[in-house]
Amino acid sequence: MQKSILYDKIAACRLCPRLVRYRESVKPAKRFADWQYWHKPALGFGDINARVLIVGLAPSAHGGNRTGRVFTGDPSGDFLFDAIYKAGFSNQPRSVSRDDGLTLKDLYVTAVVKCAPPDNKPERIEAVRCVSAFLMNEVLALKKARVIVPLGAFAHKWLEFSLAQLGVDTSRVADFGHGAEYTAGRYTILTSYHVSPRNTNTGTLTERMFVGVLKKARSIASRTQ
Repeated sequence: MQKSILYDKIAACRLCPRLVRYRESVKPAKRFADWQYWHKPALGFGDINARVLIVGLAPSAHGGNRTGRVFTGDPSGDFLFDAIYKAGFSNQPRSVSRDDGLTLKDLYVTAVVKCAPPDNKPERIEAVRCVSAFLMNEVLALKKARVIVPLGAFAHKWLEFSLAQLGVDTSRVADFGHGAEYTAGRYTILTSYHVSPRNTNTGTLTERMFVGVLKKARSIASRTQ
């Protein structure tokens, strides 16, 4: 499998007591009764030489918290990875486990918060800790990254925070809006609604819309050195 940046540090993190308690308390759902849950921070993964970075909110209790990899094994991930495949960034359209053979090309996928939060709502201090310990370092490690796609307003907000803390000029980054394009230093930020079922099942975010964002990200990255 493609390993996460900061693999060992992320997997061992226990900085947020509330999140640690919650992630470790999640009982296997009936449909996953034969799974041994990961119960640790979910890992980002992809191409270390990627020019495109996708940033989500946090892993789900029975998705990343079960499989150990962000977006892997939940409905949001089903939509995401199918679109990633159709946009030409991967070798297969599905992701069900950390060792399922999925390989990302020119793309890295991560989340602001690495642990599954209760009700999918991280607290501010939890986001600050995760961003400071991990997201900022992931961005730094992706030296060829030129386009960043935050999924939803939460990811947009904390991506902007991360870049500002790294000394990137974020003065041209405006409030979240699907399909918006902003420049922040060397990065182009392309915003998208989150790939959650709440958006995809209601038509707020369609496959065509999201694949369009990804293809645009690829086109911009290809023009940028």
